[in-house]
Amino acid sequence: MSQMIHRPRRLRRTDAIRSIVRETRLAPENFVLPLFVCPGTGVRREISSMPGVFNLSIDELTKEVAAAQDTGVRSIILFGLPESKDTLASGAYAEDGIVQRAIRAIRRSTPELIVIADTCLCEYTSHGHCGVVRGGEVLNDESLELLARTAASQAAADADIGPARRWLFS
Repeated sequence: MSQMIHRPRRLRRTDAIRSIVRETRLAPENFVLPLFVCPGTGVRREISSMPGVFNLSIDELTKEVAAAQDTGVRSIILFGLPESKDTLASGAYAEDGIVQRAIRAIRRSTPELIVIADTCLCEYTSHGHCGVVRGGEVLNDESLELLARTAASQAAADADIGPARRWLFS
C-alpha cells in the first residue's frame, strides 16, 4: 500500500465522547407506533401479513395506546379501516369516520400523546386508488379536494400531524 489511511480513535475513546458524537440514538420517545383502527367492539384481529400487529376497535386501541405510553412511546400514526368503501372515499373525511372517532377517543384517554393521521384515500375507495378515478386515470385536481377535506376533518378531530404521506400520482 502506497498510502496509509489514518483513522483516529479519539471520538471513540470514552462512553461520554461516544454519546455526544453518536448519530443515532434509539429510544421509545423517538418511535412512532403504527396502529390500525377498525369498526366494532372488542376487536383485536391479527394482520396475517404482519405478525404481532393487529386491527383494533376503538376500545382496544385506547388500551394499546395507554400501554405504549407506559413504555415511553409518545407518538402514534393511525390507519383507518372503514366499514364500507365508495368511489369518493367518503369515510376518509366523514366527521364520524373511524379515524376521526379514534382520534377523539385517544384525546379523552391520553391527551398528551402525539397523534399522526394517515391522510390517505386508498383504504376508503372501492377501487383502491388514492383519489378520484375516471376512465382508468387518477384525477389529481379532484383528488386534492378530497385529500384536503380528509386532512381538515382529521385536524377538526384534533390530530396533531397530517397528512403523513407524500403523494405520487402517475
